Amino acid sequence: MKIEPLKLLGSKPTRHGFGEGLVALGEENENVVVLGADITGSVLTSFFQNRFPERFFSIGIAEQNATTIAVGLALSGKIPFFSSYSAFAAFRNADQMRISVCYNEANVKIGGGHSGITVGPDGATHQSLEEISFLRSLPNMTLIVPCDYHEAKKATIAAGRMTGPVYIRFGRSAVPMFTTEETPFEIGKAQIFREGSDIAIIACGLMVWQALLAAEELEKRKGISARVINLATIKPIDVETVTLAARQCGVIVTAEEHQIFGGMGSAVAEVVVKNCPVPMEFIGIPDRFGESGEPDELLEKLGLTWREIYNGCLTALKRKKSEFSSFRRPTDLTFENKEV
Repeated sequence: MKIEPLKLLGSKPTRHGFGEGLVALGEENENVVVLGADITGSVLTSFFQNRFPERFFSIGIAEQNATTIAVGLALSGKIPFFSSYSAFAAFRNADQMRISVCYNEANVKIGGGHSGITVGPDGATHQSLEEISFLRSLPNMTLIVPCDYHEAKKATIAAGRMTGPVYIRFGRSAVPMFTTEETPFEIGKAQIFREGSDIAIIACGLMVWQALLAAEELEKRKGISARVINLATIKPIDVETVTLAARQCGVIVTAEEHQIFGGMGSAVAEVVVKNCPVPMEFIGIPDRFGESGEPDELLEKLGLTWREIYNGCLTALKRKKSEFSSFRRPTDLTFENKEV
């Protein structure tokens, strides 16, 4: 299937897609309810509140209570969505997410807003850079990181239609909008946004657009053909698409607005090392907390732009030529000291 080049269609926050997705779900199913924690205007659950005030419940600044109430509603047949800042929705709720939601396989949907570094001036305490590593380790959890406004809306609607715990990670700031209402989306399925054969760039969230920019530069400057894969669903991960990329391209670079430890890149590496080991490079936050600043300034300072992806690809390709040109499988290896 021919993939049409994606074009920049403006910019819009992914939180708008989440809010509008909730309204669409509410119109579709009267069992959808939403719980708020005094920041409805920030995470845009206010859209649902304004449209369906009788199905909106304000719990106050009590995220753990809200999550537990959501579990009760789910076990009573409702489809509850609760949203707060990701720093609170994931980590303040860690026990409730693990036991009340996931252990019970409760049909609860959590919206983690203001995620990543682009919360900007709110600073390190509100910049959630570690939740992917925690959430993907929870049994029964589905974890989605949409790449733009349209995908966030589709992901929210899809989450409401499926049964089981779901966490949707979205941001505050406007980000490039490049998919359309017609762009396919399916939970658990990665999308190839650009074909390529020399290297595969696997990204999620706002880093997908940066990956597309890096791929264009690689082709323009070096004649390198880069495949770009949007891995919106971190869990369950699309093993088939990731493995195929490793086999066909022979080298992978991952990019995410998250810690490099335990995040999306680590999830990809787990698939690669088991099915088709190839050289990999990881673009993400290096073992540190965030800081206050404007979103674009922080992305530049912490190395989350197309330039870092571009350079990461060049590094990975060098390793592909040097390390794996003479790679031998473990059964072929011999040791001088056989006691080792």
